Amino acid sequence: MNNKIKLAVAGAVLSAASVANAGIVIPAGDWTLDVNGNVNAFATWTSADKAKGTRIDTAAAGGLASGEDVTGEGSTQEINTGLLPSWLGFTGTTRQNDVDVSFTISFQPNASDNAGSGDAKTPLNRQAFVTFGDKSWGSVKVGKDLGIFAGQAILNDMTLLGVGGGASKVSGASTTLGGIGTGYIYPAWKGQIAYTTPNMNGFTATIAITNPNQGAFGDGISTSTTTDSTGETTSSNAKTELYQDRFGIEGQVMYEWTGDVAGKVWASGATYDVSVDGRVAASQTASTTSAFDDNYTASVYDIGASITTGNLGLTGYYYNGEGVGTTIMGAYGYNATGTTSGAGKKRDSDGGYLQATYVIPTGTKLGLAYGVSNLDEASGETATALVEKNERWTVGAYHPLTKHLNLVAEYNKIESEGHAAGQSMESDHFSLGAILFF
Repeated sequence: MNNKIKLAVAGAVLSAASVANAGIVIPAGDWTLDVNGNVNAFATWTSADKAKGTRIDTAAAGGLASGEDVTGEGSTQEINTGLLPSWLGFTGTTRQNDVDVSFTISFQPNASDNAGSGDAKTPLNRQAFVTFGDKSWGSVKVGKDLGIFAGQAILNDMTLLGVGGGASKVSGASTTLGGIGTGYIYPAWKGQIAYTTPNMNGFTATIAITNPNQGAFGDGISTSTTTDSTGETTSSNAKTELYQDRFGIEGQVMYEWTGDVAGKVWASGATYDVSVDGRVAASQTASTTSAFDDNYTASVYDIGASITTGNLGLTGYYYNGEGVGTTIMGAYGYNATGTTSGAGKKRDSDGGYLQATYVIPTGTKLGLAYGVSNLDEASGETATALVEKNERWTVGAYHPLTKHLNLVAEYNKIESEGHAAGQSMESDHFSLGAILFF
């Protein structure tokens, strides 16, 4: 089975008896082809409370709790994939000239779509990479795969086999958020060239240059609002363009052990240089004089541990960064409005999650998790619409109906608070579904 799918299964919440150990293995001359993946779908019922103060569930503000719509309706339903998209992967492996060589290509279709025809969404394409190496000197990866920083955070999140946060008000979104933005920053799928050391009695280290993904670093905080028919105010957003002008650098160290008390501990980090072009607000043209131009370094580190003993599993994780924002790398990490004394300054952020799971005699794994992501204002900033904290409580049950098929029930409570006095939103999400690995 593809390495990332193996990690997702082993690092998430399923008991060892409930998962496949490999995909569909096909010998093909010098190659061995592994066809692998999963299919999942969930029905989710959402109940959102009326927002207090200015709504912060907007592109400008960063709140993740759902809010009532413009008619005042807070109850919605959807059928969608969960945090892990449905997946079809192809991995080929061979050994030539004393070098282990492999390739992986994968595709991720959606489970639902809200278009009239039901097929308007474009499938995801998250993996296309080559690895080569040997156990004596390590391995090199070239291509697109999961980012290194925060990779273990998402792979050990129990909602990887469920829904977590981010259930939308409209069906057909590509995936939900799980614990992204409520406990860790999304590692994303990045072009990379990475070197991983050989396994040295359980210790490994990885260092990589990564593609400077641009989209997450383009944000500004609005100073204008509109009022809907219910009397709630919603912020609008004029963006200032932030872009990266060099490769990112990401790395990780990890130690794993086995025994009656088995587990792993890890630490990872990332750094990116970001340039600011203040001319590219929504109402400006390229020739407009910039309010300010700037450059800064966004950097972040994390530390985590996951331990199992008997039927009990425990995971703890923490991250801390400057200029990296919240939810997605770079989002809201910099005050680019040029309108306050905090303009042109980085924002600090931190967060983490705690998770406990236990397998009861029926084989069902029960889980409880709490996660939070905090975002500070820049020094001197007085934002009127900026999220301060996104929190998540998750209660889940993951039952292995067969070796490959698991039934899932989850309850997620999402709370968002803003920096301005009285800004808060809450939503409750109940999900039922199934996920099958092959």
